[in-house]
Amino acid sequence: MGTPSSEPYRMDPSGGCPHAANARLLTRGSVTSVVLPDEVAGMAVLGHEALKDFLAHPDVAKDARHFTALREGRIGAGWPLRTFAAVRGMTTADGVDHRRLRSLVSTAFTARRVERLRPRIEELTAALLDDLADAAAAGGGIADLRRHFALPLPMGVIGELLGVEAEHRDALHHLSNQVVATDIPPEQAVAANRDLVSLLASIAAARAEHPGDDLTSALIAARDEGGDRLSQEELIGTLVLMIIAGHETTLNLITNAVRALCGHRDQLDLVRDGKVSWADAVEETLRWDAPVSYFPFRYPVRDLTVDGTVIPKGTPVLAGYSAAGRDPAVHGPDADLFDVTRPGRPGAVRHLSLGHGAHYCLGAPLARLEATIALERLFTRFPGLDLAVPETDLARHSSFVGNSVRALPVRI
Repeated sequence: MGTPSSEPYRMDPSGGCPHAANARLLTRGSVTSVVLPDEVAGMAVLGHEALKDFLAHPDVAKDARHFTALREGRIGAGWPLRTFAAVRGMTTADGVDHRRLRSLVSTAFTARRVERLRPRIEELTAALLDDLADAAAAGGGIADLRRHFALPLPMGVIGELLGVEAEHRDALHHLSNQVVATDIPPEQAVAANRDLVSLLASIAAARAEHPGDDLTSALIAARDEGGDRLSQEELIGTLVLMIIAGHETTLNLITNAVRALCGHRDQLDLVRDGKVSWADAVEETLRWDAPVSYFPFRYPVRDLTVDGTVIPKGTPVLAGYSAAGRDPAVHGPDADLFDVTRPGRPGAVRHLSLGHGAHYCLGAPLARLEATIALERLFTRFPGLDLAVPETDLARHSSFVGNSVRALPVRI
């Protein structure tokens, strides 16, 4: 248990690598006061055990009606984090509403349904590895792995699941990337949200006119059946959340795993030699370099004491996944070391990087499958693959929500 400093930690809207700051914050305690963009006061839960308890606490809500500053009109329309609070869907619903919305899409993400996607993911992976090779041939042996492989794989899979035509996917990635950015000006944030909603509404309208065997068509059918199953606003909100969560997280996961394995060749050799599995490498990446660093928002519905620190009712709270993943109190004194044997150790603590409790990531089985196939096929096809620039030269995401780099030049 610790006591946070009287000086709140100012979240850096430009993002950057979170780990050095996280280590300093954890020495102050499991919970800390933060300053969000536009001087909005908030808090972050950083320690593994504190976060695990907080995520499953019955007096912690996701519905933004519990966000005091937003409810009182003190949050502007162009606040860069507003979408995380205001979008209507699973991640901003509680109780019965959350179960209703989650049930509408959960059947598409069961372990059995996801496993049926394996042949398609393998086929798409093989085609993208060809594209990566072509891009490298045109670039003197160097290509951006993020652009040519780590992005189109999850975007292609979620696009097919949702019935989104290929020509819309670049625009959806660009807009969702702006939505999760924390450093864009208000007018740009408003425009990005408006354009993303507009594009998804037009995609939904096309699916309504020509239904298919896809999740969007199924959601539209639920909306049109009447009753209280799904409103139009919830339909679009669900599509917004699924597009963002369905590709941004896996994109970062694959990118971070490749960076980690290239930077730790001894660990890569352990996987290649069969001493641990590619799935173990994925789990260690999730812990060591979580694809989502600080996820907005949860709100206590009453003053809540978490690990000795009071979080006032109505405070917007960030879930500090990247900090919890390297919490030495739980993961040991070597928590900051990348060790692919860690997930298989007796008594190893499972990370929280895909959430915990009722809002545990619905797409976790799909993300794990995509990343595992991607890494195995990538390093089998290109055994000499390595970073083309030093890790320290890689430009970071302009967000403290997403945790990765903007581009990943590799030499294949």
